[in-house]
Amino acid sequence: MSHSARLTDYRTALTTPGMRGPVVASVLARLPIAMVGLSMLFYVRSVSGSFATAGLVSAASLIGVAVGSIVQGRLMDRYGPTRPLLRVTGLFAVFVTLAVLAVESGAHLAVLMPLTFGVGLTEPMVGSASRALWQQVLPPGNARHAGFAYEAISMEVFFILGPGLAGLLVTAPWAGTGVVLGATSMVIGALWFALNPTVRGVRPEHESRDLLGALASPGMRTVALAALGFGVTIGFIEVAVPAAAAEAGHVGMGGLLLSLWSVSSVLFGVLYAMKPFPRAMHLRLPVLLGGFALLSFLLAVPTTLIGLGVALFVVGTLITPQATTHSAALEQVAPAGTATEAFGWVITAVTVGLALGQSVSGQLVESYGTQAAFVAAGVAGLVVAAAVWAFRGTVAASADVPRLIVH
Repeated sequence: MSHSARLTDYRTALTTPGMRGPVVASVLARLPIAMVGLSMLFYVRSVSGSFATAGLVSAASLIGVAVGSIVQGRLMDRYGPTRPLLRVTGLFAVFVTLAVLAVESGAHLAVLMPLTFGVGLTEPMVGSASRALWQQVLPPGNARHAGFAYEAISMEVFFILGPGLAGLLVTAPWAGTGVVLGATSMVIGALWFALNPTVRGVRPEHESRDLLGALASPGMRTVALAALGFGVTIGFIEVAVPAAAAEAGHVGMGGLLLSLWSVSSVLFGVLYAMKPFPRAMHLRLPVLLGGFALLSFLLAVPTTLIGLGVALFVVGTLITPQATTHSAALEQVAPAGTATEAFGWVITAVTVGLALGQSVSGQLVESYGTQAAFVAAGVAGLVVAAAVWAFRGTVAASADVPRLIVH
């Protein structure tokens, strides 16, 4: 299956009866996805005056998201999305409120970290539920793939807008404005999504009793490995780019430079979805990751910020194609009844990869400079791509396994 998507396929998917409400609600719920954590980091830094404290608080939230995406996914696969989303959204509102009160009161790190872990853990995974919903309302084919591609492309747009909004709101009279507005948007969107008639009508396809859940599939583990490599490579670069801007004496340019590769990512992602290459999924996963890693070496070449911006624009072309491929591959490799959890594993793998890449990249930048971090990004991506290539047979084999799909 080529998993291609033309513009008419996007129109078919987005005009599917009963999907207008969930699509709009999911936009409201997912828009702050890259905003809440960053706003919390800025907020804690503003109140405490410590980047170290803010970094640890942010890390706790990131770990919470990694764990929560899997737990919530499994619950939604077992009970449908409505009940888990309603409960977790209520808990999210409580944890955000407690975290804000703790920051305002100057609470110790030992209090802040568990609370922000709770914020991440209970952050409603509307993206996972929304992605799985397309599999319920559309039959296999290009329109369904367009729905998957829409999820990946829109998420990339949110990752462009989120940090910018967080940076803008940190200048508000109260430093916690971004946290509260982002969380409010997420809560309203998640509740709207969960209570939509189409979403409430979703019934579990099949209750997976395997303790490993989605990871019981070898092909699923290979997709998660590809997502991990994707996250690691990005993690290296996301630290090195702002560092390069700081070295050049233009600290504020770091975010702008990263937005360049997000722009090319979205633009090329739409074109790539029309005619993906390679056509076979088991080849597409390692080839895209390997190509992304090779392009990453270009970032070590420029000696000016303009040159770095051009290189980032080129490298960014393979970001969204990988995200859409990971999403589309789940249809082939995820065990029956684990669609939402499977997407949660992709989110977790990317999140863990980002954390690993960012932590190592920071050390390399401090000790050897930004060029070393860019080279390491390419090397890390190639190593994981080689591993994905070695296990490509598990993805190919998954295509022959019968699946229980309920429409």
